[in-house]
Amino acid sequence: MSVAVLRPCQLPYFCCVFMDSFNIFLYIYAAVVFIQLLHHLFFYSRLAWGRTAKPSGQELPGVSVIVCARNEDTNLKQHLPLLLRQDYPAFEVIVVDDNSDDGTVEYLYYLAEKEPLLKRVKVGNVNKPMAGKKFPLTLGIKAAQYPVVLLTDADCAPASDQWIRTMMQGYQAHTEVVLGYAPFHKLAGWLNKTIRFETFFAGMNYLSYAKAGMPYMGVGRNLSYKTGMFFRYGGFADHRELPSGDDDLFINKIARRKNTRVVTDSNSFMYSAPKETWTDWKYQKQRHLSTARYYRPLHKFFLSLQPVTQILVYLLLPLAVWKDPAFWYVPAGLFLFRWIINRILYTSVMRKLDEKDLVPFIEVFDLLQVFYYFRFFKAAVVKTRYRWN
Repeated sequence: MSVAVLRPCQLPYFCCVFMDSFNIFLYIYAAVVFIQLLHHLFFYSRLAWGRTAKPSGQELPGVSVIVCARNEDTNLKQHLPLLLRQDYPAFEVIVVDDNSDDGTVEYLYYLAEKEPLLKRVKVGNVNKPMAGKKFPLTLGIKAAQYPVVLLTDADCAPASDQWIRTMMQGYQAHTEVVLGYAPFHKLAGWLNKTIRFETFFAGMNYLSYAKAGMPYMGVGRNLSYKTGMFFRYGGFADHRELPSGDDDLFINKIARRKNTRVVTDSNSFMYSAPKETWTDWKYQKQRHLSTARYYRPLHKFFLSLQPVTQILVYLLLPLAVWKDPAFWYVPAGLFLFRWIINRILYTSVMRKLDEKDLVPFIEVFDLLQVFYYFRFFKAAVVKTRYRWN
């Protein structure tokens, strides 16, 4: 009995079409777009469309606002009165002077005579057991008389006199950590837009992850936690030798799904002045990224999905079109679909975080981020010592 052998032309039509038009780059590209959109919809949608937490109705806790300062005379004169004029029943403002020599000490003495809510703490000329501002911050927390601390910097200004109240409304029965948003002032120029978009993007990430039950960081310009928790976890002992990490690494260690909440009310925002040169901004960004390698493995995995898929989206698009020009509209359609979903998500979050003027530049920064990832990759993976000024 003879066996018929099918030649390629005798195969079913759909098989011939599949083999002739098979484009490995297209399938990889589709998978990359799917993974990125799945990541964005799972995390960012919670911040974009999630319900804003309402005040718990519990009695508001007493709070110690802590500011670490080194040669911040000008900033303290501008911002410290705004902290002392907060509309809140029980709080104090602790300024930790880290050996300033610019008039900070004299100003604090002068203001303390008129302001009973102000407490001064001096570091002194000692060999610090911890790098950066971790030792001054530890001294400030030890000096706190209230069970909750609220951290900010000397160059920060609260959005309103309701800053403390709004942040404290984030506390519920089992809450021990409250994460806030800290944008930069809106100024003219592309550098300002770049800094503010990067700040928005970082905020969208850590706030969304926290709302999804995976808190991994906060920013020291607007961050609160319970004093007892700080000492229960040993403070900054695990990373005492690192100049950075007093905010993100500590939160990465202590924050969990059940004990962390976020506050996105515009009254809770803490504004600060952005860097004025590209060099200063690059140094600041490198310093911030230098602690990411110490995050928990699960956090590093999920956080890597965004930059990896972002890079592949742009690198694989021309390859997918080149492999099969006749079907160029398939990868182009996937790219456009991704753009539409991202624009919807980003626009919603920008409105919530009062960054609406950045909406027209979403697609521009979407592309520029690819170059930023390559530019700052070394800072995220190579150990480099940065100094706290």
